[in-house]
Amino acid sequence: MADHLHTAAIDGRSSTDNGHTEPVHEQDRADADEKRVEHAQENPFLVTFAAHDRDDPRNLSTMHKWLITAFSGFLCFAVAFGSSMPTGDLPGAADSLHVGSVAINLSITLFVVGFGVGPMVFAPLSELIGRWPVYCIATLLYFLFTLPCALADNLATLLAARTIAGIAASAPMTNVGGTLSDIWAPHEKGLPLAIFSALIFVGPVLGPVVGGWIAVGVGEDDGWRVIYWTLFALCGVAFAMTLFTRETLASTILAKRAAKLRKQTGDQRFTSGPRPSLGQMVTSSLTRPFQMLFTEPILIFFSAYLSLVYSLLYLTFFAFPIVFQGLHGFNAGETGLTFLSLLVGICLAMLYVWFVQERMYHRRRNARGSALPEDRLPLMFVGSVLLPVSLFIFAWTSLKSVHWSGPLVAGIPLGFSFVAIYISANSYIVDCYPSVAASALAAKTLARSLCGAAVPLYVEQMYKAMHPQWASTLLALVSLAMVPIPFFFYRYGPLYRRRSALAESSDVVDKLDP
Repeated sequence: MADHLHTAAIDGRSSTDNGHTEPVHEQDRADADEKRVEHAQENPFLVTFAAHDRDDPRNLSTMHKWLITAFSGFLCFAVAFGSSMPTGDLPGAADSLHVGSVAINLSITLFVVGFGVGPMVFAPLSELIGRWPVYCIATLLYFLFTLPCALADNLATLLAARTIAGIAASAPMTNVGGTLSDIWAPHEKGLPLAIFSALIFVGPVLGPVVGGWIAVGVGEDDGWRVIYWTLFALCGVAFAMTLFTRETLASTILAKRAAKLRKQTGDQRFTSGPRPSLGQMVTSSLTRPFQMLFTEPILIFFSAYLSLVYSLLYLTFFAFPIVFQGLHGFNAGETGLTFLSLLVGICLAMLYVWFVQERMYHRRRNARGSALPEDRLPLMFVGSVLLPVSLFIFAWTSLKSVHWSGPLVAGIPLGFSFVAIYISANSYIVDCYPSVAASALAAKTLARSLCGAAVPLYVEQMYKAMHPQWASTLLALVSLAMVPIPFFFYRYGPLYRRRSALAESSDVVDKLDP
């Protein structure tokens, strides 16, 4: 998932040899436009957009842009929601299919694994054929392979369908950041990207809420099937919506325009510029992320931190039921409502980002005339401190003798810390690796998804063996060990960037226009 919030975000108009969308800062964008004009003057057969071209996605009306943004946000919500909704009645599914808890938890694990694997295919494919066909193909597959989940009469069918659905569901997460950058100028995209970032967390948090109440309303025997039928209907709506959207990737639009001119005129010299083959893009997208993940210290540490955050997010889907159902006697629906505390924290974090962090960033940028990647990290300072604090609170209020409001309240700073760390770390990674940002984000996404996918396989055993208070304390100590990371790189980040062959070594990454 391009998955970050700041004005120097990924620009869907620039593709590189790695087959992904790469970031273009606002000044770079202006320079690129000037070069395109120069090239058009030098080569009259180079097809480009005119200043007020109606086919240029940047020239869409504001209303049209917000409709596309709403559609993109709904797609992200639908796939994120689908990753956690089945947790509302995993015991019912296990009983119905006559399997144990670890086996049924694989239905969550394999779906999340798909989130990490899918971008390796869908990102380069979107650069080759455009975003709209990828959305259509992926949402159709997500829709079709959710149906076998509802009809499954054995574990193998359920797991196979969930795996394919998870891979398909990764496409919106991969491409939505690029779609928003296709239509919004750098200085306009702050709010759209904020909404996108929030929905990545809102979807998984609301999944257990809805799933839990469906299980309570329908009953233990068929509750899990109704959950999948509900998800199937949601996927159907998402697929139907893709049929009424338009292509937003400029390079694809220009390539089609050039092909049309070649057909109309018979002159084969019309071109939109060189485009790498699918083989070149896939090869690069499969090799560079792994290379960076093992050789770039900045990416290694921040990927580890984001993997912890993502793991903790999915851990709550199992830890909350253990605490609220096991210790306090809540039913599945009431337990689902406890996830709203995370939602409150997420909303507070987005308000903090919008009204405090972004203003602080632009104030520093305006004062110096430029910004540094490290200017993205103060938000992470707050999140990194709140994360262990919230886990310690959750740990030592997870007792029968303590009122259930204790662990419930802990969810608020926990949700805040998830979003604060996520947005800040993603922004820092993109600013540090502007020329290979998509590869860096792909590496981070793969590591994050694999770690998150492993959680369902051990979390219940860990909480039963160690008891909730000590299991959560262990996680709090791990998160406490991560606290120095943003502070260390705030101080020494420029040194590591200068030593890297791929990172931005300059102390200026986001410069004001003269």
